[in-house]
Amino acid sequence: MENNSAGIRIVVINGSVRPGNYTSMASALVVDELRKDPKLSVHLINPADYHLPFPGVNPQAEGTKRLQQEVKDATAVILATPEYHGSFSSVMKLVIENLGFPSVLAGKPVGLLGVAAGSIGAIKSLEQLRSVCSHIGAIVLPLPISVPNVQKVFDSSGRPLDPLVDKLIRTLATNVMNYIHQNICPSVTLERLLRSGVAAAGR
Repeated sequence: MENNSAGIRIVVINGSVRPGNYTSMASALVVDELRKDPKLSVHLINPADYHLPFPGVNPQAEGTKRLQQEVKDATAVILATPEYHGSFSSVMKLVIENLGFPSVLAGKPVGLLGVAAGSIGAIKSLEQLRSVCSHIGAIVLPLPISVPNVQKVFDSSGRPLDPLVDKLIRTLATNVMNYIHQNICPSVTLERLLRSGVAAAGR
């Protein structure tokens, strides 16, 4: 993870581990857009790197603890999932299960990104993922991004073929950052002012 003075950290979690998956191609655009802002750091999580256990098997697994700490330290989280069989991926469900209960997602702003091969996009998976995230206490942001016909969106190297789709996906980064600047940064600034005032009064 990159360091920054403002302490704003965005974690992006891919819900697919298939080699060459379209979810990673879409989330890469979000990450690229986020990294244009020098005031924040971005960490992209591939669940395959964490060797996450099934629920109830080993809640103290090293990968589970790493994942929980990274999400706990995040200012906001973006979840990216493919739509499989009318729902979000089992990989994303495994990630959510490994975030504990109470979940470390509780109270976190969460942006949603879904991709699907069908013409209606990832509407079903995003609706269900929104429901699950809300249930565990996350602050699910409005305007999730759904990418239909995803197999036609990217070239073999992962570059978007349609500039309008490119712009649409990058909008998620803008939405998340707007929420942070409007709702989190002012609170942090006020807290710092109050703390500095208390410290000065005690001198």
